[in-house]
Amino acid sequence: MGRPPLNRRLAAFGTTIFAEMSALAVRTGAINLGQGFPDTDGPEEVREAAVRALRDGRGNQYPPGPGVPELRTAVAEHQRRWYGLGFDPDTEVLITAGATEAIAASLLALVEPGDEVIALEPYYDSYAACVAMAGGVRVPVTLRPDGDTFRLDLDELRAAVTDRTRLILLNTPHNPTGTVLTHDELAAVAELAVERDLLVVTDEVYEHLVFGTEHTPLVSFPGMRERTVTISSGGKTFSFTGWKVGWVTGTPELVTAVRSAKQYLTYVSAGPFQYAVAEALRLPDAYFHGIREDLRAKRDLLADGLTGAGFHVFRPSGTYFITTDIRPLGETDGFAFCRSLPERCGVVAVPNAVFYDHQDQGSPFVRFAFCKREEVLTDAVARLKTLAVG
Repeated sequence: MGRPPLNRRLAAFGTTIFAEMSALAVRTGAINLGQGFPDTDGPEEVREAAVRALRDGRGNQYPPGPGVPELRTAVAEHQRRWYGLGFDPDTEVLITAGATEAIAASLLALVEPGDEVIALEPYYDSYAACVAMAGGVRVPVTLRPDGDTFRLDLDELRAAVTDRTRLILLNTPHNPTGTVLTHDELAAVAELAVERDLLVVTDEVYEHLVFGTEHTPLVSFPGMRERTVTISSGGKTFSFTGWKVGWVTGTPELVTAVRSAKQYLTYVSAGPFQYAVAEALRLPDAYFHGIREDLRAKRDLLADGLTGAGFHVFRPSGTYFITTDIRPLGETDGFAFCRSLPERCGVVAVPNAVFYDHQDQGSPFVRFAFCKREEVLTDAVARLKTLAVG
């Protein structure tokens, strides 16, 4: 063949690190703290709602393209309940196959070839692929270590904007660093977007998984209503990641644009699960507070264990991931460290460098997931302690 099968836009993207590390976990019998999925299901009443929908024949055939009305209404109610934001469920809410499709559809709809897209580095790996598929030019702005957290340099962000910048792709609470952007940081991002007439796509899937702080949607800031596409999903909040039910909220113009791309991706998905997630979004406050406190305890269990094993730990303010620095262990190469870790102590992690354009910036950082059962985390901590002994 005169030309490789894979098109040039995707040539740089091979098998994901998650597939590699999960296969390594299976081969070695190691505890998999690499991939971010819970090892228990979410609320029983939500699972039963899905079973009920299946039995009642709701969603077994194609649901409406924008999503079932019950879920679109529940999403709008959720935004008002938690943030005081008003969205019309008929024109300003779109249901997607998880947040991943929402991100892809948003970028395919809003980005022209050659448009620059600013993304906070390190970033969820699908961001890079979606920008490439849209023909955009990815412009990373690096979150940098600052004590026990990572910070956004607002001057660096402002300097990254050019006449070719189309949008900012924002993620807060932030995967993989666990950073939650502050009110002042978000206000500065909003001010920049208004000043330079930029669109912003915000990935807020960890909105309810925050510790000692609160999540503030960017769309709530002055001037952002007409330029923000907000994305979230039920997978992280309700521990049903396999259902792949996400959503987009925004103005009718923005949602219509995203729907124009989305309809040629999956068209529709997860029919019965949409009804179940609609019920989940209406769970009492106690559920949302409970999952937060449960994860806070698991965060502290794993963070303390990692500290005891010799890592420098960036204790997260949100998400269910902990980023660590391996240099105190005498290591500098996250890839080599993660590939050897299962044999050394029976635990799998993910090298953060895969989330960077500037891989040297992420080389010494490694991510662990703590969305696992307490006994699994306790076992992992005991195994990791052998690194300190060694």
